[in-house]
Amino acid sequence: MQSFPKPLSAKEEKECIARCKAGDSEARDCLIIRNLRLVAYIARKYNTGDKDLDDLISIGTIGLIKGIDSFDESKNIRLATYAARCVENELLMMMRSDKKTSRDMYLYDSIGSDKEGNEINLLDIIEYEDEDVVERIMKDGYIMKLDRVMKKVLTDREYDVIKLRYGLDGNDEWTQREIAEKYGISRSYVSRIEKCALNKIRNVIND
Repeated sequence: MQSFPKPLSAKEEKECIARCKAGDSEARDCLIIRNLRLVAYIARKYNTGDKDLDDLISIGTIGLIKGIDSFDESKNIRLATYAARCVENELLMMMRSDKKTSRDMYLYDSIGSDKEGNEINLLDIIEYEDEDVVERIMKDGYIMKLDRVMKKVLTDREYDVIKLRYGLDGNDEWTQREIAEKYGISRSYVSRIEKCALNKIRNVIND
């Protein structure tokens, strides 16, 4: 994900789309390149182990290009939202063509297994979350950058406390009391650790 350029801002995207519709090939290429992170994000959801991720990204990119070429601004929808559906459609078409043992693919048909060996069916993959995809990708990118800063400036305990307090490990946020019980220290001490860690992070960001 980090190897792909950041998505365009809403203003940049609108300008690029207008130029693309006017026949500007550079603007079209820009829309493709700046949305590759979106393709990689979606491809990861379809990475069940029997397909190489790079192959999935290549196939998803075909869907992205189709989405960019057929995008209609008058529908009042973000390009990323529309393109995400096109990428998913392309990946699903690939899965259907790979399923040679049956003419039909049903929602509960097995399409592989995850890293823990659990069977995955089509319904698991296409479950849709009503969210701003670009916002989610940008948020993930900021969290990764924040994690690098934290590892650089915080002690091991400060790092663990901040991860738990703000749910940066993907789990629910912990209260100071819960963290205090985990480490066998007072809640006020946890509060001091948290305050010190946040100041360190803030100083790095300000610099």
